[in-house]
Amino acid sequence: MSKNTDKLNYPLLLALETSGRLGSVALAEGDRLLDESSFTTPLRHSAEVFPAIAALLEKFNRKPEQIRHIYISIGPGSFTGLRIAATIAKSMHLANNNIKIVAVDTLDVIAANIIDFAAGSEQPTTIPEKIAAILDAKRGQFFIAVYKHITQADSSQNPLSAISYPLLKISPDSLMTPQQFLDSFASSAESLGLLGEGLVYYKDKFTADGIYFFDRKYWTPSAGKVHILGRHLAHANHFANPLTLSPTYLRNPVVKPKY
Repeated sequence: MSKNTDKLNYPLLLALETSGRLGSVALAEGDRLLDESSFTTPLRHSAEVFPAIAALLEKFNRKPEQIRHIYISIGPGSFTGLRIAATIAKSMHLANNNIKIVAVDTLDVIAANIIDFAAGSEQPTTIPEKIAAILDAKRGQFFIAVYKHITQADSSQNPLSAISYPLLKISPDSLMTPQQFLDSFASSAESLGLLGEGLVYYKDKFTADGIYFFDRKYWTPSAGKVHILGRHLAHANHFANPLTLSPTYLRNPVVKPKY
């Protein structure tokens, strides 16, 4: 096989996760993750994202112009963090229109942490029948999506079919209060596992019969999971339009005027 064909089949990929408290970047060749780097300090994405990218490229002796795909976590999540990733992706495409962009749902990225949970040794006797990814949306509301385990992918276009415990999203990304969520999904007859950074300060608000809390190490979205889900979407030719790409906010940000 020629070198040109190798480059076509195994493009150099950059994955960004800047939607949460602790951001990360990952570098990959096709389906193979080369390495992932988490930022050293929470909520300092703009200061750390470019040094982290540069360090990964240098580590593997790659150049920015070799990148062909960029996968980003598109939201919902931090308004500033989402804009950082979208701006980087658009700027890279503007500099090199051969670069393709894949936008991955942030709550899907969090749900994909079930990969690590399933591989761990601290699983409960029964894995929860459903899981919910939860992010703080402020003002007493949360971004929430609910998923159930499936034995086979229901659709080749479902990015979560790419993970070792395929999930089917049964409730789309929504704004809810904790009580609205519990009224709709909590049941003593069916287990529901929760994960996501929305639990950091508000875990107690989601306590109810049938609720299981995954360990905190599974709450944070990561660039590695953005790569896994983004790669699945890329294989299905689901690339974003760089001209119309914008973060998924679900609602407008809170603007605080400075006087």
